[in-house]
Amino acid sequence: MVIDLTNKKPLFSGKKTTETSASLAPWKILLVDDEPDVHTVTKLALSRFKLDGRALSFINAYSAEQAKEFLINEQDLAIAFIDVVMETDHAGLELVKWIREDHKNKTIRLILRTGQPGQAPEEDVIVNYDINDYKAKSELDSRKLMTSVYSALRSYRDIMEIEQARRAQVNHRKGLERVLEATSGLFELRTLHRFADGLLTQVATLLNLDSETLLLTCNAMDAISGHMESTDIKILAGTGQFAETPINKALPSHIDKLLRSALAHKRCLYEDNCFVGYFPTKSGLINLLYMDGIDKIDDLDKKLIDIFAINVGVAFENLLLNQEVEDTQSELILRLGDVVESRSKEAANHVKRMAEYCAQLALIAGLSESEADLLRRASPMHDIGKIAIPDAVLLKPGKLDDQEWSVMRQHPTIGYQILANSERPILKAAAIIALQHHEKYDGSGYPANLKQDQIHIFARIVAIADVFDALSHARCYKAAWPLEQVIDEMRKGAGKHFDPDLLELFIDNIEIFVKVKENWKDHDE
Repeated sequence: MVIDLTNKKPLFSGKKTTETSASLAPWKILLVDDEPDVHTVTKLALSRFKLDGRALSFINAYSAEQAKEFLINEQDLAIAFIDVVMETDHAGLELVKWIREDHKNKTIRLILRTGQPGQAPEEDVIVNYDINDYKAKSELDSRKLMTSVYSALRSYRDIMEIEQARRAQVNHRKGLERVLEATSGLFELRTLHRFADGLLTQVATLLNLDSETLLLTCNAMDAISGHMESTDIKILAGTGQFAETPINKALPSHIDKLLRSALAHKRCLYEDNCFVGYFPTKSGLINLLYMDGIDKIDDLDKKLIDIFAINVGVAFENLLLNQEVEDTQSELILRLGDVVESRSKEAANHVKRMAEYCAQLALIAGLSESEADLLRRASPMHDIGKIAIPDAVLLKPGKLDDQEWSVMRQHPTIGYQILANSERPILKAAAIIALQHHEKYDGSGYPANLKQDQIHIFARIVAIADVFDALSHARCYKAAWPLEQVIDEMRKGAGKHFDPDLLELFIDNIEIFVKVKENWKDHDE
């Protein structure tokens, strides 16, 4: 039976009707034709059509302009049947050009239909317009119409699957970029506390969430013993209500339960609108991240978290290994500093106090936390060269003669020679400090008569801290001076012995350094 698509009598009014599948969303078909009867018979011919269990939903447009509105506002239009002659003789062709070029819709399948083939010759239209099929209305019986729709829908379905895969790849790539951006900064954080705070910040950024978070740690041996209830889980950092959580405070029972479940399953968990990250390290620790309010996290975010967890584990492992090396170096430096201190009869804990003075002044002067920490660790070695100075010179209670003073002035160079060949940042910094800490701002110091900025800022800071502590405490040749006298004496050295700007910062913030000094009183006693 041939269905006549040229009948001009309007059989109905209204613009949109829908045939729905019971289980799946229908394919959307746009019918663009100024003849209402064409809409009716097209829908009638396709009323029983299904592909992949999905029926058809028809949207009716009676002009090219009306079709544009639907194309702009409707999503997932699969096919458009477009009449050539409507408002104008070429309205349909102009609509096709608008869809492909202006609206930039390359996925919708376009089937051009005409009752007047002479108005738009098939060969010219196929060559010059981006359409998918061309049919004369007179040849469109129900069978051919079904064939055209099957072919067009299968093409649309395959295109959309490719597009979804492409979008998934793009989203995955963007997600990986977010993970890399989030974790790259963590590798730069050199202390456990800063790492913990940084990790919580980066997780919130990664997932675009503002929720309660906790970073915790426990001993892996405890966790694998099977006694989860007795595993000691310690808090490293927190946000929100956990920002001020003491380390020894008990966790809420529901959080504790989730953490122990993650330990038991040895993996990340998503449960009860909460996330628990599981980050094991080779050093024998398991780190846990708790986050609530994750109802907005989708499957991609979960995959990103899993990748992030792996990177965090690597970063944590590197941090712990690096911290172990630096802690070992620092302990050796302090012990060697103590040896020199005790041999030269310095005030007790001189190198420890001075290290803290140096770090505080470095921060006040605008140095970074990592630079201040490096100075704190390296400064106790400033007098390491004294280990080679004879007792007769080092321990002489009175004034040194010229020959003895010449021997004493060798200790910066000796200290530098002891430390200079190391590639470790702490020892390299210690070598510079050992060599330059007796240089003076005006160039009258030793061993090289350096002046002003020729002297490394670490050595300029050490010079102030060293003299302050020496004057503030008793030595074998003098009693401790009162604070006012110490400050007056140091002021006299501004621009001569000391960097005047650093000295001004030191004196303006003297309460900080007095507090450090007071904190060491119990140790001294």
